Amino acid sequence: MNTALIIVHVLLAIGLVGLVLVQQGKGADMGTAFGAGASGTLFGASGAGNFLTRTTAILATLFFLTSLGLAYVAMQAGQSTSLMDATGGAPAQAPAVISSEMPDITVDVQPPSDVPEVRE
Repeated sequence: MNTALIIVHVLLAIGLVGLVLVQQGKGADMGTAFGAGASGTLFGASGAGNFLTRTTAILATLFFLTSLGLAYVAMQAGQSTSLMDATGGAPAQAPAVISSEMPDITVDVQPPSDVPEVRE
């Protein structure tokens, strides 16, 4: 069900982006006011705006609902695991200490110097 919901969600997102890109801006209606021949279009003189606006609203609502559905599915899948269930209810044990003594390591290394030695 999760995969099907993701597929529907992605298809709705692609359709929503496509519909928003197809729509005209507010200033694009200026040409129709001076007789640009909008009556010969596919949706009629003013039908395209209403059709595309309604379709965009429907797709946006479905996208919102699938988002809520995906969040609900993810929440349900995440509830079944907890730290206490993973350890079987027993407290975790501390790692064993191998040795409490540190070896005595002394290193006598002179760092290289960029300044040449002065010889007299």
